[in-house]
Amino acid sequence: MRSDSFVHYLPIVTTIVSAVFAVLVFRRWREKGGTHLFWWGLGMVAYGAGTVTESLTTLFGWHEGVFRAWYITGALLGGAPLAQGTAYLHFPKRIADATALLLVAAIVVASVVVLNTPVDASLAESHRLSGAVFADQGVRRFSPFINSYAALVLIGGAIVSAVQYAAKPGQRHRMWANVWIALGGLLPGIGGASARFGMVEVLYVTELVGLLLIFVGFRLSTRPAVRLDTVSGLPA
Repeated sequence: MRSDSFVHYLPIVTTIVSAVFAVLVFRRWREKGGTHLFWWGLGMVAYGAGTVTESLTTLFGWHEGVFRAWYITGALLGGAPLAQGTAYLHFPKRIADATALLLVAAIVVASVVVLNTPVDASLAESHRLSGAVFADQGVRRFSPFINSYAALVLIGGAIVSAVQYAAKPGQRHRMWANVWIALGGLLPGIGGASARFGMVEVLYVTELVGLLLIFVGFRLSTRPAVRLDTVSGLPA
């Protein structure tokens, strides 16, 4: 039996948006290059993979394998690849490479633990996902560390860029692009925190709205700079 809650179907929409977004980012990576774009593309794939598991749960009910995939792609990966793309944009390459190595190692270790931690299926709800089904709740201690890094770098990097672009003539649209990206990066974090307390519906809403804001920011950031008339200061 499928879920009768409209909110539970939002991940299907989020999955479609993520797929379109991933194609656009990887296309730009092929055209322009840049390690940051490659990581952002991976981020969109991970984002969509997480919402695919949510969609499957809505349509077909709770399944242990889907649940474990959801926890890895959502709670562990989440915004981490997007944040690592931002790290390559703001950090020296040596530091970005080091943080990427540490991030991947942390996610791999945490994923192995997730895959090997028993679950109590009797605690599962038919169309709602929650980490509360883990028999050992210690496994949930990994995600706050990974997600704190992701939030700090993604949101912090967007804020720094917004401030930098605000002072540059003809770049105001990129300032707003980073404002939307910062807000978009914040919302899924709020949803993830809500999901830890059993309010997965909040996560479904914030995932979609946050992704749409990041999408708007990405599209704005890829627009050409406005060329100003050097005399009047108006768009040429």
